[in-house]
Amino acid sequence: MLQKSLRTDDDIERVFHQYADMIYRLAYSQTQNKIDADDVFQEVFLRYMKETKPFESEEHEKAWLIRVTVNCCKKIWSSAWFRHTVELDENLALEMPEESEVYHSLMQLPKKYRTVIHLFYYEDMPVAQISRILGLKESAVRTQLTRARNLLKTKLKGDFDYV
Repeated sequence: MLQKSLRTDDDIERVFHQYADMIYRLAYSQTQNKIDADDVFQEVFLRYMKETKPFESEEHEKAWLIRVTVNCCKKIWSSAWFRHTVELDENLALEMPEESEVYHSLMQLPKKYRTVIHLFYYEDMPVAQISRILGLKESAVRTQLTRARNLLKTKLKGDFDYV
């Protein structure tokens, strides 16, 4: 028996307009390439349309979307296809406009650090909300943020003169 979605076209359109940029940026920061980010983006919205349980609040809905995005990214990383791919030549031009040193340094961080940095700085989420979404203790999120900042500082130290 097919379950009917509780989502109306208006709900889907509202969520798409409200969260599409956030979901895509998070997916891209995790996968580090446009094609996988596109796949994750589509999968998240397909799952949203199929989800039959109502959300308690807008914050719950946003947290659900972030959690599904992170889970879809993890699924890509663990797939046989992903494990058997090789990187392309680094001299190829990027398709995305984010070509700054800070961006490149950020993309070199381990995934767990990129996730908390992205949610904290790009999505402007407080530590408590990040910890709920990722299922981590607040202290673990703060530790990951501190370690990520220190790694970025070390990577960028020679690039800028601080007075």
